[in-house]
Amino acid sequence: GRLGILIVRHLKRLERVILGYLEVCDGPEDEARLGILETLQCTIEHAWPRMPCRLPVLLKALLKMMWDVHTDQGSTPEPVKATLLQGATECLILLDRCSEGQVKVLLEGVYSSCEENSVWECIRKVREHT
Repeated sequence: GRLGILIVRHLKRLERVILGYLEVCDGPEDEARLGILETLQCTIEHAWPRMPCRLPVLLKALLKMMWDVHTDQGSTPEPVKATLLQGATECLILLDRCSEGQVKVLLEGVYSSCEENSVWECIRKVREHT
């Protein structure tokens, strides 16, 4: 209850924070990003009706993060990458549910042009989720 009210009241600022964190890898364990994905899931769940208008921005940020994680040749271990991709996928599924399938529509183009296996897998999960 209370968290939901706080989230909705601070949604704009929270969104900026979330978008900022999604862009930056903070080391091998990437704890900040993992944490922010959980925050985003929580935000989507609490601010359900306010999400569709933020879809393009959030979708772009999540896809970019997935892409960065996938192409990162640095020190991030595979299990951490997998967890990040999984978290992003869950966010996309939640966003899809609260926008009545708009994410699936927006992902069509990405899906057909995406060559990268692990990212493609995530998008497939979102597309097939009912």
